[in-house]
Amino acid sequence: MRKWGLLAGAILTEVTGILSLRAFQDHPAWLVLVVVGYLLSFVFLTLVMRAGMPIGIAYGIWGACGTALTAVLAAVIFGDPFTLPIVLGIGLIIIGVLLVEFGSQRAATAHPEHPAS
Repeated sequence: MRKWGLLAGAILTEVTGILSLRAFQDHPAWLVLVVVGYLLSFVFLTLVMRAGMPIGIAYGIWGACGTALTAVLAAVIFGDPFTLPIVLGIGLIIIGVLLVEFGSQRAATAHPEHPAS
């Protein structure tokens, strides 16, 4: 459960960084939050992998959820477009992440971990 909390932290700080990058276009002071958001995101992502989550799963969920959350929040905060194709794209992202997660769980139960050589 700890790794999922760390992954949520990575996603939220990355989304904070990217939304701050958008705000930085109008107000240069936001650059501080851009840098802090991205640095924290990579720290959290590193901790997720150290906690045992495979990189393919961690990066896939991080990227997909970050993209989806950014699209939704950018529409709410900045009035960016939020069209049917965007909604469908977010749906496809969610389906893709679920397929990767379920595939990794199936592989883990079919092939027990091998000891490090």
